[in-house]
Amino acid sequence: MAKVAILMGSKSDFPVVKPAVQVLKDFGIETSVRVISAHRTPNEAHEFAANAEKEGVEAIICAAGKAAHLGGVIAAYTTLPVIGLPVKTDMMGGLDSLLSIVQMPSGIPVATVGVNGGENAGLLAAQILALRYPEIGAKLKEHKKKMAQKTNADDAALQDELKNL
Repeated sequence: MAKVAILMGSKSDFPVVKPAVQVLKDFGIETSVRVISAHRTPNEAHEFAANAEKEGVEAIICAAGKAAHLGGVIAAYTTLPVIGLPVKTDMMGGLDSLLSIVQMPSGIPVATVGVNGGENAGLLAAQILALRYPEIGAKLKEHKKKMAQKTNADDAALQDELKNL
């Protein structure tokens, strides 16, 4: 079974992470969710990353705010794909988190989604796993088909509304 680990720098990040958990569950992907801090529990971060592949993890989502080094620290210790999920902050609205995650040194890539983009983090992890699991790919195609149908219905409703102006 496909498995994604989701790490967050603190429990307060869970509302941002929750949509990723839901997306992965909707696609039948096993998840493990933990609080691990790059700064407060660096030994646990190292141990997790070093053992993730042995534990059956195939992709890792790391949510963090402010300095947001969690994804980079995890990526330094594993060859698994790491997805950074920047968390919105009061100081810079999440720009600080986004830049901390996206500006990785050469050789340590971290894929990055938008600020508070939990749903997209889950979808990106599913797309990565779809390369290995055709059933996930089929569910992604159905998901995109439903999105297109909703957009088409919204457009039709808008066109009807415009006729009445």
